[in-house]
Amino acid sequence: MKEEFTLPQANLIYKPNFLQPDIAEKVFHTLHSQTNWIQEAIKIFGKEMMQPRLTHLFGEKSYTYSNITMNPDPFPEILQLLREKLENFTNNRFNVCLANLYRDGQDSMGWHSDDEKELGINPVIASISLGGARMFHLQHKTKKELKQKLVLAPGSLLIMAGETQHFWKHQLPKTKKQVTPRINLTFRQIIG
Repeated sequence: MKEEFTLPQANLIYKPNFLQPDIAEKVFHTLHSQTNWIQEAIKIFGKEMMQPRLTHLFGEKSYTYSNITMNPDPFPEILQLLREKLENFTNNRFNVCLANLYRDGQDSMGWHSDDEKELGINPVIASISLGGARMFHLQHKTKKELKQKLVLAPGSLLIMAGETQHFWKHQLPKTKKQVTPRINLTFRQIIG
């Protein structure tokens, strides 16, 4: 099943069963235990604080966001196989994967757009969710009444493409609900 969203000025596709449950679970446990997760300091409104999630960059290029420059480790075999599956599904090339570990409901990512210059115009962001399900929010940048909420299930794929990053921002909010750890793999193409 593939579900396309009809949000204005956005190109979104959600595929809830991109990975079979046993494969999604294997990838989660492998990455959870074998990745050297780090927590970076970021500046928000001029104040430095620790990012409320753990991250790791894999791939072929460095990536800079929120004044953090991450240098990648090579794709491990398990991510190389996922990258090939994604490239076949999307007909796009991806040269980095930003892996995010949300340990519990207090780990989050605030409102932002993936609109860094090194992603080019109209980037394709392919996001695979593993582990616990979490709520994901989208909101139009100028028409605040335009909103979308979506539960990102384990093994699901969310693709944000076209003008989505120009007109929409997104977040993974904190939750007081009991949630299990979640890994989010965001594949992207760094240009230059």
